[in-house]
Amino acid sequence: NYVLSYFGDTPRRARKDYYSYVEAGLDQGRRNELTGGGLIRSLGGWTEVRKYGLKGQDHIKSDERILGESDFVADVISHANEKFERKYELKRLGYDLGQVAGRVAEIYGIEVNDIFLKGKQQKRVKARSLFCFWAVRELGISLTELARRLGISVAGVGYSVERGEIIALENDYQLIE
Repeated sequence: NYVLSYFGDTPRRARKDYYSYVEAGLDQGRRNELTGGGLIRSLGGWTEVRKYGLKGQDHIKSDERILGESDFVADVISHANEKFERKYELKRLGYDLGQVAGRVAEIYGIEVNDIFLKGKQQKRVKARSLFCFWAVRELGISLTELARRLGISVAGVGYSVERGEIIALENDYQLIE
């Protein structure tokens, strides 16, 4: 939406003008100033790279999939590694959807099966939300997979994850005690 806002006042007009812009650019072919050199370009060119005085053992964090300064890239990679390690630590400890459902049922004093039943009772909705939050954010289960298992829409799971995060933070609930 941000990029499209430069091409028109309405979404329809912006998309039309954007497609025209892209189409016009296709005739230009591959342009060197717009491709490659991710790290070099992000540092400001070879002059800036030389200022770092890089030697064989020196490194600047870079990843062509992440646009930003070296420190920002390092932070993003570090955060991703933490999430990756947490997910596999939980799997190593035997955590799966059943374990998560059991922990949620324990917190709310309900049966595990209640989490998977449809209904809008407040306790069940909160339990399902916490379950969705931990399943998605801790175990890495996809929204689609969870939607299929719960018999609700993908958007419904997404909203549940958001509610579950708030519930976990407000009540200081932890998956592992």
